[in-house]
Amino acid sequence: MSLYMTQFSYTAEAWKALVKRPEDRAAVFAEHAEKLGGRMVSLYYCMGEFDGMVIYEAPDERTAAAIVFTVASPGHIKETKTTPLMTVEETMEAMEKAKAEAYPAPKLWSPMPS
Repeated sequence: MSLYMTQFSYTAEAWKALVKRPEDRAAVFAEHAEKLGGRMVSLYYCMGEFDGMVIYEAPDERTAAAIVFTVASPGHIKETKTTPLMTVEETMEAMEKAKAEAYPAPKLWSPMPS
């Protein structure tokens, strides 16, 4: 299965509800992901551009998208950003594959002097 990270932000109304009545949203997400064929790895809340992030496995991009679509569909999440993740080993394999084939730069391009 492939790994994905989805960053998310709650609406103000969702935060108000969670503060009034705290609940374990990681457990809710984990159960939901499993029903759709995925598996939650971890969920973290953060300070900054997004309120939280969840790392999960899914067998394909369509399943990952379905997980995000259904989680966001009730309207309590105002923004998401999903990023496919690669392990170090997968990245090393990609680099090995890339070094086997050179890609030419545009003919008149030259790197900026440093």
